[in-house]
Amino acid sequence: MDCPHCKSTRVSPLQRKTSLGYGVFRCKSCRRTFNERTVTPFNFIEVPTDIIFQVLLCRVRYKLSYRDVAECFLLRGFQFTHETVRDWEERFLPHLTEQIRTKRKGQVGKVWLIDETYVRVKGVWCYLYRGIDEDGNLVDVRLSKTRDMDGTKAFFAQSIELHGDSPEKVAADGLASYPRAIEEELGKATEHEVRPCTANPVEQSHRCIKHRYYPTLGFGEFDAAQRFCRAVDEVGNFLRPRSRMAEFVCLHDRRERFLKGIKELETLFQTA
Repeated sequence: MDCPHCKSTRVSPLQRKTSLGYGVFRCKSCRRTFNERTVTPFNFIEVPTDIIFQVLLCRVRYKLSYRDVAECFLLRGFQFTHETVRDWEERFLPHLTEQIRTKRKGQVGKVWLIDETYVRVKGVWCYLYRGIDEDGNLVDVRLSKTRDMDGTKAFFAQSIELHGDSPEKVAADGLASYPRAIEEELGKATEHEVRPCTANPVEQSHRCIKHRYYPTLGFGEFDAAQRFCRAVDEVGNFLRPRSRMAEFVCLHDRRERFLKGIKELETLFQTA
C-alpha cells in the first residue's frame, strides 16, 4: 500500500501489528509509520472494522434496538454501550449508504412505482417517499416533513440526480401533486398512471421499514430518521435475492446470494 501521508510507494512492512491485528508499515521517503486503518474513518476505533460493519448490519437488517445490538455483541466478547452503537450509526452508516448508491447509480428500470408512507419523528407524522421499478428494485427513498408539491418534486429531483434518465412511466396514487411534479421534474414525455393501493406493489414493500423502526417507538430526530430509512432500503435492495418480482428462489440459492452480498457489502464498507 502507498503511504497515506506523502503518497510514496516506497513502503516496507514491519514485523509488528497493532493491538487489533492490523499490519504496520514504514514509509522510506518520509520515515513515518502507519497501519492499515490510518487516515480512514475507522482510525482510533477500538474494535475491528468488520465488527463495526456487523453492528450496522444488525441495526438496519433486523428488528433490533440499540440495546439489543449491544447485548448481542456482548455474547461475542465485545463490550460497548447502546450509545456507542448510536454513535457508529451516525458516523459510519452514511458512508455505507453512499457507497451502495454510487454502485447502483443508473441501474433502474423504465417504469417507476411510487408511494409515500408515514413515519413518526418526535411524535409527529412525517412522509417517507419510496419508489421501486417494475422488477422490484429500489429507485430511491426520501423523508419529507410535508406531503405536498415541494416534497414530491424534491423526491423526483433526488431520483433523477441519482439515476440520470427519466422513466417512461410513473405509477402512483391519486395525490394531487404528482401530475405537476412529474411534468416539471421528469419531463412531459413521462407518462403518469394512477393506480389504486391494491394494484401498486410498492405498498407491500413499506413493511420492511415499518418493522425496522417499531422497536425504537419512532425517531427522535429528523436527520436520524432520514439516515436510518435510507440505509434500510439501500441495504435491503443490495441483499435482495430476486432479480425480478415473484421470481422463485430456492433456500440454497437465497443463502448463497445472501452470503455473497454480505461479502460485497463489507468490501464496500471498508473502502468508504
